[in-house]
Amino acid sequence: MPGTVLLLAASPAGKGCLVDAASVLPVLAAVAPAVLSGTDTANVVELADPLEPQAVLTRLRAAAAAPGPLTVFVTGQLQLDRRQRLPHLALARTTPSTVRYTGLPWHWVREELRLRAAGSTTLVLDLHADAETWEWLRSRPLDCGRNVAVYGRVAPPPPSRRALAVPAYMKAVATILRSGWRPPVSQLHEQALARVGVGGYADLVLASGGGVAGVPGGYVPRPPYRPEGPRPQSPPEGAPPDGLMEADRREDREAGDGDPHSAISAAVQSGRHPDADALAARHEQAAVEAHGAGSQEALHWAEVRADLAMFAGDPVRSCRTWLGVAAARLAAGQAADAPAVEAAVDRAHHQWGQVRDAVAARELGASLADLRSRVPGRREGALDHVRRQLRQLQTQG
Repeated sequence: MPGTVLLLAASPAGKGCLVDAASVLPVLAAVAPAVLSGTDTANVVELADPLEPQAVLTRLRAAAAAPGPLTVFVTGQLQLDRRQRLPHLALARTTPSTVRYTGLPWHWVREELRLRAAGSTTLVLDLHADAETWEWLRSRPLDCGRNVAVYGRVAPPPPSRRALAVPAYMKAVATILRSGWRPPVSQLHEQALARVGVGGYADLVLASGGGVAGVPGGYVPRPPYRPEGPRPQSPPEGAPPDGLMEADRREDREAGDGDPHSAISAAVQSGRHPDADALAARHEQAAVEAHGAGSQEALHWAEVRADLAMFAGDPVRSCRTWLGVAAARLAAGQAADAPAVEAAVDRAHHQWGQVRDAVAARELGASLADLRSRVPGRREGALDHVRRQLRQLQTQG
């Protein structure tokens, strides 16, 4: 069955524009329709700087009604209307005072996609927000509907209004797809984040199998652990009770020759997160015994386990592990501005932003604040961000 692709790039004309959204369309349009969709064939609809929200709604409604997989790529900026304070995708005629009438209400997107079958719809987003909308998003998720997979990022306002921001995430997605092969969308997302780099860690990352997406807290992780090796396959019928396939066991035993990363990848992809962590833990312990706790080999496996905790949805464990990695690197004599040290603290900072238990957040926040005082990182205000969040946590009892 053919797929459907909607390419939407929109931003206001004039001084209210934050991002050069339309600049990404030539790169996306150069990708084969089947690659954009991930199907054998696909129909592609392109909307560049549309003027009227009703025109966008008509195209979106038609795309949502089409059978088969639907992939929607949206590049642009979000603004709040002044009456209801709801997010809108700004269109060519949108101004701060006319958002309600000239922007596309985001809940229209959610409602049009609401009745599509689960697993058939993917949103890939590269959105920028003005200051007011950015603060709104920090405490609220971007609701896209529970049956929609959402990947991408929302960027804060640019530091200077004199230059337009670049849709770097979407351009990275398009560049990867121009290779002619579309990886699973979660891997595509990770690869695009890798190309955007750590300079984007103030963004909100959107990565959700459901449609309520957003990572408040102010920091994006580095591109998550991506094992090398062949694409993982589902475990065969009759796999061992603990979930580790015999092939994985054999790979785990080829000391010096085998690569355990592919076994870990297979476990993660099939949802066997405890097995993935157990395998990484065995290699971490072996590295500690062979090379010492502060060795690069041991720290590598600690970092793998931190990312595995993130994949498993355990931000407490992930944050604590990244804090331990940063402390171990500092104890081993690495400089506070060494890239590996800064990266570990940045990643701990991001995972801390995902912790919803106030007691755990206060505990980890105190350790993070101590580390941030020693490792401020490349962005101004990181330590102040931790202190502000800690003060808010103290009021929660």
